[in-house]
Amino acid sequence: MNEERERLFRKLSREEKNDEMIAVESQTFLQAAWKNFKKNKRALVSGIVLLVVIALAIFGPMMVRYSYETQDPSARNMSASAQHWFGTDKFGRDIFVRILYGARISLMVGLVAAVINLAFGTIYGGISGYAGGKVDMMMMRVVDIIYSVPSMLYVVLIMLLFGASVTSVMIGISISSWIEMARIVRQEVLSLKEQEFTMAAFVLGASGKRILLKHLILNAMGPIIVTVTFMVPQAIFTEAWLSFLGIGISAPLASWGTLAQDARALIEVYPMQTVYPMLAICITIFAFNFVGEGLGRALDPKSKR
Repeated sequence: MNEERERLFRKLSREEKNDEMIAVESQTFLQAAWKNFKKNKRALVSGIVLLVVIALAIFGPMMVRYSYETQDPSARNMSASAQHWFGTDKFGRDIFVRILYGARISLMVGLVAAVINLAFGTIYGGISGYAGGKVDMMMMRVVDIIYSVPSMLYVVLIMLLFGASVTSVMIGISISSWIEMARIVRQEVLSLKEQEFTMAAFVLGASGKRILLKHLILNAMGPIIVTVTFMVPQAIFTEAWLSFLGIGISAPLASWGTLAQDARALIEVYPMQTVYPMLAICITIFAFNFVGEGLGRALDPKSKR
């Protein structure tokens, strides 16, 4: 009897204690998201491409001896060469430098418009979803009214009032594009405010502002980040499209859409002058979309890895 008891209740060695232990690496939510994001090779490569584009936009014009607005009548419409990598336009300006400078304008429009939409859409949608009832109904009816008017009319109206400038384009794009963010945040808040942790925060005496900011919006950051990532290429494409139609950013500024619009008259004779800015637009938009897709999968805890 004593021998049986000693066998059952003897002290285990360290190796025996860890014999059935399943070691799991402790990691935060962001660390897990980054690990899952790296597994998506397409999104990872697209992220590297975006970093290269941003680096070229910031430092590229400083490293080239030509200016984006310097004209050389003796070197008009030149083909690609060692001196001018992408050739020159009808005024003798270096196209490569103008594309680098245009990246600053296009990326700035996309990023600033996305930040404006993020701030306004998150606040508006969060308040609407958390308040609920008549407040939610009235706020959503305002959204429906704004959404019922074509966004093109807002842009044209802003251009008429403030002129063709970078600021006008950003305001015109942001007037109605925040609605998508507001609807997504509202839906997430409506779902999260019924969860147990929200009820616990309310019972413990947390204020409505703290519950909304610290518990609801913070837990909805995954869909919010993904939506912002998709808003940037939408804003870039809208600006390029407006500039290509001639109602966007005007000279001497050189966005990618403006460069394509300037080269449109010579597309049959010098087609590459149009191809270069269009290619820059396509690469950037595809990269942002792939990164957004990768973030959507990495930040979604329900998705299969």
